[in-house]
Parts: sequence; structure tokens; C-alpha cells
Amino acid sequence: MGGTEHLTVARTGATLVLTLNRPEAKNALSSAMLVGLYDGWVAADEDDGIRSIVLTGAGGTFCAGMDLKALAGDGMAGEQYRDRLRADPELHWKAMLRHHRPRKPVIAAVEGHCVAGGTEILQGTDIRVAGEGATFGLFEVRRGLFPLGGSTVRLARQIPHTHALEMLLTGRPYTAEEAARIGLIGQVVPDGSALDKALEIAELINGCGPLAVEAVKASVYATAGMTEADGLKDELARGWPLFATADAKEGARAFAEKRPPVFRRA
Repeated sequence: MGGTEHLTVARTGATLVLTLNRPEAKNALSSAMLVGLYDGWVAADEDDGIRSIVLTGAGGTFCAGMDLKALAGDGMAGEQYRDRLRADPELHWKAMLRHHRPRKPVIAAVEGHCVAGGTEILQGTDIRVAGEGATFGLFEVRRGLFPLGGSTVRLARQIPHTHALEMLLTGRPYTAEEAARIGLIGQVVPDGSALDKALEIAELINGCGPLAVEAVKASVYATAGMTEADGLKDELARGWPLFATADAKEGARAFAEKRPPVFRRA
């Protein structure tokens, strides 16, 4: 199903699972990983049979950020990826969910390190689950760098202002419990079970009407920067047409007949 040597792709029912697969380097981002990630987001959006996406990491860790040496490529083996990155200068930002938002819900299943670029990618996901031993943080300022993955814009919109600034300006690590307390992640589960919990959430999403799920996600993000009046107007324009769909009628019939609905994206 595609993928690269640093990004594996698997299908579980209606869920596409993307796995950062470079555990010997704590899944630090490489050219192969970024190209695989972007192709995975696109594949999920183009396949109407896929209703949700789970992003996780191999080897008990999520992502330790950018690997500048790996991004430079590894001889001829990395040439195909460098060619892709040169052909689309935005590709790495799209892969990291900075310049691309999949229309399907994205659930992060985090174990171990989720720091620097890992925490930045995390902010592009919709629902987040972490093992209790996971570690988060934006370490860039400790190295005299800037977190260009979107954190200075997104973080304060996702968690309280004071917590966002503390994370950005101190560069200190955060435990899973603390990340949950400030709202960066939604659930903390026993180590090793984050993927199972993410797939459980994905299955709940998969049982819902796909047109409704995608419209709801789009509405949340589209209206985030609007006034309440403009947001409500936009919501009505997006949501009202759904009531005339075959899926909406099927949902009502299934409820009346006490059976699971069979949605057809119509």
C-alpha cells in the first residue's frame, strides 16, 4: 500500500495506519519519512473507503524531530526522495501537516519521545492518545532554533496561553500526564496501548456518516478564526445540505429499525 523504508502504511478496516518507522533514530524525520507521510495523507484523502487515519511510531517511540543529516540524503539511495522534495518545495511542510490538512480525521497514537518536530506534527492531528511514559516538548529554543512547524501559531490556539508560552520559551520536556492536564493530548493510557486506543477511537468514527464527519471537521477548522456570527453562517452553509443526503435518511431509518446504519457517502 505504498510507504517507504522509513514510513509504513497498513489498512485496518476503514482506517489507514501510518507508522513512522526509523526506531534506531527515535523516528527522527528523514527524506524517506517525509515523502512517505505526504503520500499517505494524499492516499487517505483519495480513497473514499478510508474514513480515518492513525499516525504512530515504531519501536516504542513517536518522533524525536528533524534529522538534518538524513534530510541531506544517503547517497544514491536517497536521490528519489531529494528529487521529490526539490520538485515540491512545500512537500516537507505538507508531510508535517503544516501546509496540508487531511479531510479525514487524524488520530495520533504516541509512545515514548514526541518532541521538537514530533510535537509540531502532533498539533496537526485531530485527536491524541499517549502512553503514560511519553515525553513531549518543543526543544528548539534550547538549540538557538525556531520551531517552524507551526507551533508559534497553533499551540496557543490549542492550549491555554500561559502553557503554550512556557512550552515554547523554556524548551523543557513534559510528561504525558502534564501534557494531558494542559490539553495537548486527550487521553493517557498504559504504555504500549496507545495504538489500540487510537484504533478504538477510529472505529467509533468509522461507524459514523463519512460525509457528516468530514463536514464537521472542516467546519471546526474553517470557523476557528471567524467571528461567532460569521462562523455560525459558515456552519449553516456546510451543515444544512447534509440533511438532504441519502446517508442522513439512512441514519434515521437505521435508528428507527434499531440496526447499525450502512452509509454510502451519498
